[in-house]
Amino acid sequence: MEDDVVARSTSLLDGLRGFGANYTEFTRRFANWLGLHPTDAAALVEILYAEDTGSPLSPALLGERIALTSGATTNLLNRLESLGYVVRTRESTDRRKVTLRSGADIQGPAREFFGPFSAGLAALVAEYPAEEIERFENFLRHLRSTMDKVLEEQG
Repeated sequence: MEDDVVARSTSLLDGLRGFGANYTEFTRRFANWLGLHPTDAAALVEILYAEDTGSPLSPALLGERIALTSGATTNLLNRLESLGYVVRTRESTDRRKVTLRSGADIQGPAREFFGPFSAGLAALVAEYPAEEIERFENFLRHLRSTMDKVLEEQG
């Protein structure tokens, strides 16, 4: 039984590692396609994803997600803003809080680049019963929680 769990864990981690490598490659190619530095493209992907999920980022949260200092994040946002890819807004009653939104100049290119993957993912999800997708989503949430806990313990 223990050998089976180890083998299944190894297989799952191999699949997740492969997914992570592909995700990194998508981001790298997106950067090349737009003529951006990979870090700028990674930030842009984070901003687009957060906005799509209804949880737009602040500059501080973006900096945490892409592991940049506040100064480096500001410089990155200045570059993306000058290209029309990012807009900083003040949506809170606390006018000191800044929300990052995608700019008009990135909407079309992002849809063009990521559209084939989005369509493929939708087709793949449609092949599975909703209950199975929900179990997988729960597994991923628990896996992330486990990883977060270990990272927190490591400091």
